[in-house]
Amino acid sequence: MKKSALALIAVLVVIVIWGFSGYNGLVSLNENADAQWAKVETQYQRRFDLIPNLVNSVKGILNQEQTVFGDIAEARTRYAGATTPDAKAAAASDVESALGRLLVVVENYPQLQSSANVRDLMTQLEGTENRISVERTRFNDVVLAYNTAIKRFPRNLLAGIMGFHERSYFKAANGAEVAPAVNL
Repeated sequence: MKKSALALIAVLVVIVIWGFSGYNGLVSLNENADAQWAKVETQYQRRFDLIPNLVNSVKGILNQEQTVFGDIAEARTRYAGATTPDAKAAAASDVESALGRLLVVVENYPQLQSSANVRDLMTQLEGTENRISVERTRFNDVVLAYNTAIKRFPRNLLAGIMGFHERSYFKAANGAEVAPAVNL
């Protein structure tokens, strides 16, 4: 009788340790995904801080491109009001679309390209776009690790009991593969 009781206690101890370990692992993976999304948002904020400077530099030379400026302002406002990573990603895609149209405007006006302010801001914005791309890729990698962990047996049982749910990947907006067109 004592052997079976000890065996039962040993099995229960192993299950409890596995439960704690599994739960802590899922918490760590979930927090890693949150932290990585924060890095994406940091780069978005850098972009949003640069855009008004670029817009103001361009605006001084091109008053007739008001729709592009309005689209950028509206997209930034939508991003500021977004509350979930999915909503923020969609709003960021709108910013990218409007920003793409602004970049086409800049390319079509040689006097803008020769402006040192515009050139410097464009370089900074290009670097920021590269950083955003890197952070989005890292975010998707972290989400992949998390989603894989919550789907694998037997951790999927623990994930279901503890309320861990699948996270969404960052996806490019529909039409992102098409270059923006600006008719002047």
